[in-house]
Amino acid sequence: MPDAPAADDAILTSIVASRLKSIGQRMGVVVERSARSPLLVEGRDFSVGIYDVDGTLVEQTEYIPVLGYATTPGMREIARRFAASVKPGDVVLHNDPYTGGNQLSDWKVTKPVFHEGEHVAWVVIVAHQADIGGAVPGTYNPHATDMWQEGLRITPVKLYDGGTRRDDVWELIFGNVRLDVVADDVTAMIGACTVGERELGALLRAYGTERYRQAVAGLLDAAEQSAAQAIRSIADGTYRAELTVHDDGIDHTGRWTIRLAVTVAGDHLTFDFAGTDRQATGYINTPRAVTISSVMIAFFMIAEGELPHNDGVLRRIEVLTPEGSLVNPSFPAPTCFGNHVADQLAAVIMLALVEAVPERVTACWNALLASTVNGVDPRTGRPYVDILLNACKGGGGGTFGADGYDHIGLIGSGGAIAAQDPEMFELVNPHLLRRFEYLPDSAGAGRWRGGLGVVTELEFLDDGAEASIFGDGDLPETAAFGILGGTAGSINEIQFTYPDGHVHRPRLKDLVSNIPRGTVYRQVAGGGGGYGDPAERPRERVRKDVRNGVVSAAQARALYGMTDEELAE
Repeated sequence: MPDAPAADDAILTSIVASRLKSIGQRMGVVVERSARSPLLVEGRDFSVGIYDVDGTLVEQTEYIPVLGYATTPGMREIARRFAASVKPGDVVLHNDPYTGGNQLSDWKVTKPVFHEGEHVAWVVIVAHQADIGGAVPGTYNPHATDMWQEGLRITPVKLYDGGTRRDDVWELIFGNVRLDVVADDVTAMIGACTVGERELGALLRAYGTERYRQAVAGLLDAAEQSAAQAIRSIADGTYRAELTVHDDGIDHTGRWTIRLAVTVAGDHLTFDFAGTDRQATGYINTPRAVTISSVMIAFFMIAEGELPHNDGVLRRIEVLTPEGSLVNPSFPAPTCFGNHVADQLAAVIMLALVEAVPERVTACWNALLASTVNGVDPRTGRPYVDILLNACKGGGGGTFGADGYDHIGLIGSGGAIAAQDPEMFELVNPHLLRRFEYLPDSAGAGRWRGGLGVVTELEFLDDGAEASIFGDGDLPETAAFGILGGTAGSINEIQFTYPDGHVHRPRLKDLVSNIPRGTVYRQVAGGGGGYGDPAERPRERVRKDVRNGVVSAAQARALYGMTDEELAE
């Protein structure tokens, strides 16, 4: 364990930590205000980081948590590749899952930061792009059997060299995506990194390289100490659980089991996925970067108190992922859905640790089921791609002392992915939003109930649109499970009602093409699981839920044991 820092060192570390956090937040604001895609401007589907020269994570602003720790392996590869050739004004682009990336759709833009001629740090933004080429606009190709069928693979490459744009590389990359908005969003990301470079440069001028590095060492040591303390609060032992992922897009009845052993030994924690099923033929394979990031999401949720989110934490945590398995696939397996297996990875960790830390785990959050819709907007004649964010955000799981959050979305986002403004949604897409509301009785019952899911209905105003369906949770066995006596949330559902009255219910991983104008899309995003015995929920809270339309009187009787007299009080 590192020695406690001297008082002046601790003050310097605190000052630098606050400045770094401020720099990350400022970079994020630049993206929000200057990007064009609804995914970034409204959904905030990005993450910001500051790294040491070797790719060690020093500070991150996790707009989307799954992107946070998933960025580090790619940054280490970038640092290795350009160690001898990096210079001021460089901009590097990367997305490849097999050189440390997490998903082809998530592109990293990073710039080096120099002080007095020395390379001191990297600033980076990783963000989901509206299109990356491939067979299906917006990616998420359920028919993919290798990564080249999903989109453009970008190993670390310089977009700018010494401040000069490499036009040949720029044109090659953006000539292989369908939407102009992608180049605009990447330009916004470069601008945000430039702001981060400028602000970090000012910090280095104020304190100098050596004092900055001293503070960074203090930040990493503090994170390690906090992690060790959190781990020591968990009883030593090995805790096991398993959970299943369904349908890889190729085998619609297929099942892949994630097996996990969590071993606590003093102040060290090991997550061992030995025994997890082999990688799938289809695109549900989960890059190791995503597996590590999912582990960190669950760990931070379970750990008591606020822990720094940097690589110091990983000095006390080991993640073992068998090569060629679902949680660490071998090249060139498709992986674009793998980002969302974070749902099952976080859930299996919670399930494994119920016995060890029952008052810190959450019941299962609703698993993601989503649609990416593409077509041509008849109002403008321009192509569009959008993920139906509003429709896919289900309920969170209940936890000790608190109900789950309503309409919070996938656990991999930590609830941070924002819903789109309904009016803006209709402005940028040729769709009429007919219904968007909480769904009564969708929350799992418990002493602390799950969060509510939502029901969404929209009408297609364009002709010939296409929807890529991707997700899980449409069967009772895959609904968000309850724990310690709580019940499961409601299941997910998607259906298309065509103008002739025909109803089509797609598979979990599916491609629905040639959607006619006037088709009504209906989606239910299920609720979260409940925590604890529903009979222990205070009667007044059940009555309040009934009064507010959250729980029906029938469910209050059936699941909470309420009598007519109690409901009438």
